[in-house]
Amino acid sequence: MDRASNLPDGEPTEQRARLVLRAALALLVPLARWLVHNGVTYSSFAPALKSVFVEAARRELADSGGKLTDSALSVLSGVHRRDIRAMGDATHVQAQPKAPSVASQVFTRWLTDAQLRDAHDQPMPLSKSGDAMSFDALARQVSSDVHPRTLLAEMQRLGLVRVDGDIVRLVAQAFVPQRGFDETVELFAANAADHLAAAAHNLRSDDGDKFLEQSVFASGLSPRSTQQLGTLARKLWRSAFQQMVREAAPRYQHDSRAHEGSMRMRFGVYFYAEPLAADTATGAPGVHKAAQRPPTPMAAQRPPTPMAAQRPPAPKAARATRPPRKTRSARAPR
Repeated sequence: MDRASNLPDGEPTEQRARLVLRAALALLVPLARWLVHNGVTYSSFAPALKSVFVEAARRELADSGGKLTDSALSVLSGVHRRDIRAMGDATHVQAQPKAPSVASQVFTRWLTDAQLRDAHDQPMPLSKSGDAMSFDALARQVSSDVHPRTLLAEMQRLGLVRVDGDIVRLVAQAFVPQRGFDETVELFAANAADHLAAAAHNLRSDDGDKFLEQSVFASGLSPRSTQQLGTLARKLWRSAFQQMVREAAPRYQHDSRAHEGSMRMRFGVYFYAEPLAADTATGAPGVHKAAQRPPTPMAAQRPPTPMAAQRPPAPKAARATRPPRKTRSARAPR
């Protein structure tokens, strides 16, 4: 596997590794804060990374058609062969997130199905039971493996619905579990991993094979403006979410019947804001240039290009610094 052929002309492999490591450390800062907050220390996190690096090397070899051996995994990952042998099958990290739960599927169907929305385009209340337009009917449309009564109890536990007598009302606008730390962590891992995977894919692929991965950035905003923009972001997401689900649902049904369901996808949106650091500069009138125009794919997705300042000095410039030769030593003796 020739890694040098994938590098920009003139840029050494070691230099790219340093750039990638520096970017990775910046990505790890929020993750490290979350780990420390939840009692995961460096001494427990660092050894666990061995299995992650071995799994990454295994996928890299599979994608490149390389032979999967302990030696190849060791060379590519930097993990010693005896550690790889000791790990065995334990090095396998979950490659893909689990399929959406039945509760998530019922919630999404209820939120986006046009037949289940009222005159104000809001999800309508449903009766508990009945042949049509009931929670039982909706649950059975999604799955026949889970009893509607069990599913209703689970959605109540997650804080998605409220039961008023014989009427069930949808009370959430997004499937974010209100209880259960394990469920919240699972959603976090799936969303963040796919977001990072899309960005990493774009850095190593051709211009015609890139995923959507862009953002709008503004610096120098007031807390009130930031809060209002966060509200706008959620409003935009609700619209995009409903449109994507309405398009994806019939495609899923068609592809399942045709036995062509070999792919998965994830479409997501995020919004983040924090106070500026004391030494952070803001440009007049306080909005970053990237936020003053629509984000451009090239700026957001183009791989790093070699900088002239990062290349070693050219041979010609090095010769120019030598002192001139003495001409007397070149003369023949008299």
